[in-house]
Amino acid sequence: FSAGCIFLKSCPTFVFVFVLSAQKCPRLCVCEIRPWFTPQSTYKEAITVDCNDLRLMKIPVNLSLDTQVLLLQSNLISHTNGELEALVNLTELDFSQNNFSTVEAVGLRSMNHLTTLHLEENQITELPDFCLKNLSNLQELYINHNKISSISAHAFGGLHNLLRLHLNSNKLHVIDSRWFEETPNLEILMIGENPVVGLLDMNFKPLGSLRSLVLAGMDLTDVPADAFIGLETLESISFYDNKLVRIPQLALQKVPNLKFLDLNKNPVQKLQEGDFRNMLHLKELSINNMMELVSIDRYALDNLPEFTKLEATNNPKLSYIHKQAFRELPSLESLMLNHNALTGLYQSSIDALPNLREVSIHSNPLRCDCVIQWMSSNRTTVRFMEPASMLCFSPPELKGQKVRDLKLVEAAEQCLPLISHDTFASHLNLELGMSVSLDCRAMGEPEPEIYWVTPLGNKITQDTDSERYHVSSEGTLHLSHVQVEDSGRYTCVAQNTEGADTKVTTMRVNGTLIESAQVMKIYVKQTESHSILVSWKVNSNVMTSNLKWASATMKIDNPHITYTARVPVDVHEYNLTHLQPATEYEVCLTVSNIHLQTHKSCVNVTTRSPTFSLDISEQHPSVAVLAVMVTALAFISLATVAVYTAKKWRRKNYHHSLKKYMLKTSSIPLNELYPPLINLWDSDPDKDATDGIGKPSPVDTTRSYYMW
Repeated sequence: FSAGCIFLKSCPTFVFVFVLSAQKCPRLCVCEIRPWFTPQSTYKEAITVDCNDLRLMKIPVNLSLDTQVLLLQSNLISHTNGELEALVNLTELDFSQNNFSTVEAVGLRSMNHLTTLHLEENQITELPDFCLKNLSNLQELYINHNKISSISAHAFGGLHNLLRLHLNSNKLHVIDSRWFEETPNLEILMIGENPVVGLLDMNFKPLGSLRSLVLAGMDLTDVPADAFIGLETLESISFYDNKLVRIPQLALQKVPNLKFLDLNKNPVQKLQEGDFRNMLHLKELSINNMMELVSIDRYALDNLPEFTKLEATNNPKLSYIHKQAFRELPSLESLMLNHNALTGLYQSSIDALPNLREVSIHSNPLRCDCVIQWMSSNRTTVRFMEPASMLCFSPPELKGQKVRDLKLVEAAEQCLPLISHDTFASHLNLELGMSVSLDCRAMGEPEPEIYWVTPLGNKITQDTDSERYHVSSEGTLHLSHVQVEDSGRYTCVAQNTEGADTKVTTMRVNGTLIESAQVMKIYVKQTESHSILVSWKVNSNVMTSNLKWASATMKIDNPHITYTARVPVDVHEYNLTHLQPATEYEVCLTVSNIHLQTHKSCVNVTTRSPTFSLDISEQHPSVAVLAVMVTALAFISLATVAVYTAKKWRRKNYHHSLKKYMLKTSSIPLNELYPPLINLWDSDPDKDATDGIGKPSPVDTTRSYYMW
């Protein structure tokens, strides 16, 4: 074959190899023809000189002038001396992992055929104006993983054919839209892992041809509503590993042709209705490795006609998916939900997906009750991925069994609510004036109602009219402008016809926690010779209230006789009657709350002297003598009546001494102590008919006494 044959397209490939091998190859390098793909992914073959990882300090001098791909990765080159100017056929140059500190030191002059340039992992700190102006055909520029902190407005001047730009992992603090005015054909931009302060409105407006945008690892907490204006052709966005706490829905609405959205590894807590509104061309959504994601709420994914795949895996707190989380998703085929904290998945959620082919829900703590009985092998045609790893986590008697093998032929259609794991923290520390939202979610059949109970015992529902509290339809408690007195324990209650489940969070404000014991105190409102009126205030979720009292001084055979009364939870005062005059009593109130905590408050009080006693020292002597005589006569009369009564009882064989009576009776009947309350706790109508009529009390008996 003629050597000139190598310039003819009809020459066989082996002629290329022969001629190339005939030329001298730099020492330790590899020179050969290798497959090569253009930036448009077109397959070609290129004359390649591979001098990677040789610890070279400079470019080899005896390079073939026909070299098309020159690989000098992982060397120690810091500058060139014109060695590249003779390589007029060079299409790809790889200087990654070297020691260049400026672009000028690379010596990029008269390289009109160069389409791909690798400068990643060098020591470059800035890009001045027109530093790459001689690379008019450059289509791919990799300058990531440098130390670039400054890029001039016209740094990319002359790169009108640039298609791919990698600026990620540098030290940029701002993104200047003027950079992109020189690159109108750019299709792929990777600019993540830069410590930018934040995105700006219309940051990427000149990039009318952009198809893929990677904003990973930038610590973004929010995205301005107009940040993506002008990106009409954008199909893919990656927000991987940022600090977004909510979906940037307003910004995403400005990307009408978005197809692929990556939200992996963001602290988003929940997906809500409207988060993905108007994304009519969205095909795939990735919400993996989101450490704070707890729920996918009602209509979170709605009206996405081209949506085919949802990946929501490895989210350690994702424990709840609403029955109606998916609506109008006619094309969804794949639902990836493995390695989360899900206890179940409603059948109605699956029934709403007419084209669904596969579900991955293995490696979740599944509760094998009526909610997931549809997953048994004879209940659905949906294919479950890795069914051997779909195991029951609860109840204990089914733990470890395969869900698909369960025979739930006679399973109940209703089951207890279960509040989802980690939907809200068990302890909160808030600053004064902050606002907080507590997300409570629960699964059960029928679907449970969710309400909250405040530390004061107030029930907060969706219908509660309050300036401070609001409960959403999903079960989220919103509390605005918290004060120190708002501290305490807040309880979420999920309830259906089968029962209820509760979960508690303890809230501190400015480091302060007001316990119920601190604010619960019993007071004496009124004291008489035979009665004491007590009242109290309770800052607690009270379930029961019990009042006990005993003489602190009187001892009649049994020194610790205690009288007890159970009080309705919304009664906050009580009248103790049938007491001895001029006697000291200890009165104690004990309350139990829904947290199974018990608190006690006591007070000592002495009843007044008998009402007929007079202060003799203040009366006229004759009146005083008369009073003494009347008192003496009264005592004599009482003694006579007592003797007569005792004899009469003995004749009738009633031998009940005071000691025996007191030993047998440990408390005064409730109807004698506080007659208006007896009907609240005594369900025996016959007993009611025989009870005596007691002394009226200050309690409003027209109310219905129940917890809520």
